[in-house]
Amino acid sequence: MTTPGGERIRVVVATPGDDAADRAATVVARGLRDAGMEVVHAGRLSPEALAATVVQEDADAVGLPCSGADAPVLLARLAALLADRGVDDVVLFACGADADPPGPTRVFPPGRPAEEITEWLRGRLGR
Repeated sequence: MTTPGGERIRVVVATPGDDAADRAATVVARGLRDAGMEVVHAGRLSPEALAATVVQEDADAVGLPCSGADAPVLLARLAALLADRGVDDVVLFACGADADPPGPTRVFPPGRPAEEITEWLRGRLGR
């Protein structure tokens, strides 16, 4: 998907956890790519390394496949790290958990189709 200026939405997908999260990251990355987004599949990264990658890649959004109660904590930590770097316009989301994080983030329950994530990202990014 391209923006009005001709640029595609750029999403970094990274894994904070186990092998199941690695598989989920691959599924999410493929779904977003198939929807026309530019996806950087960054692999397993600490929140600090992920924040640095987001800045380096000039990402529009970040997706974290993770489970359970980890999602809101990881999203809050990443948001704080990005804010420390002066980044406040990156959309954050997690997949594979059933939680309701505070702020402008979203957690998609397990098994949600990539189209739902794609439409949400387009809406959040105004594209």
